[in-house]
Amino acid sequence: EYLFQILAAQNIETMNGYNVKKVVTICPHCFNTMKNEYPQLGGNFEVLHYSQFVDQLIGKGDIKPVKMMDVTMAYHDSCFLGRHNGVYDEPRKVAKAIPGLKLVEMGSRCRERGFCCGAGGGHMWIEESQGTRVNHARTDQFLETGADTVGVSCPFCAQMMEEGVQAKGLDSEKQVKDVLEILADSLEL
Repeated sequence: EYLFQILAAQNIETMNGYNVKKVVTICPHCFNTMKNEYPQLGGNFEVLHYSQFVDQLIGKGDIKPVKMMDVTMAYHDSCFLGRHNGVYDEPRKVAKAIPGLKLVEMGSRCRERGFCCGAGGGHMWIEESQGTRVNHARTDQFLETGADTVGVSCPFCAQMMEEGVQAKGLDSEKQVKDVLEILADSLEL
């Protein structure tokens, strides 16, 4: 914890030196830390996850998804974005703004009742010898939806879900994509 406090204090000092007011993260773990831990150390910034920021831009008309995307996406709620910080709607609103994207839920295991992929608990580094790997169980829940894509808003969740899809030998049929990737594909740049 001491090392965290020193590094966070250095980050805060650097950001304050540049008069930073707003921080946009792509990582829910960083979002959680900067939003909830940094203020205790003097880091008082407006902290947004990219889904919140992009939702605002879409709402103002600054981003206009136009290309039709033939995607059926089951959305996986990141633990640190959803259950730790209550951000459920914005990633879904971004997905719903994408023309042609059909959004489906992960059955009853979504939003507040979401099921962890294992990354937040460090399971990406654990070699389980008994039982089912947690990301494989979550992959099974994704497959039950019939969707062709699992959408995520966390790079660690993406890694865990990709490994789950590959372990099932379905990486040529099923995709793991960050919602922002699908949005980018729907823009005319």
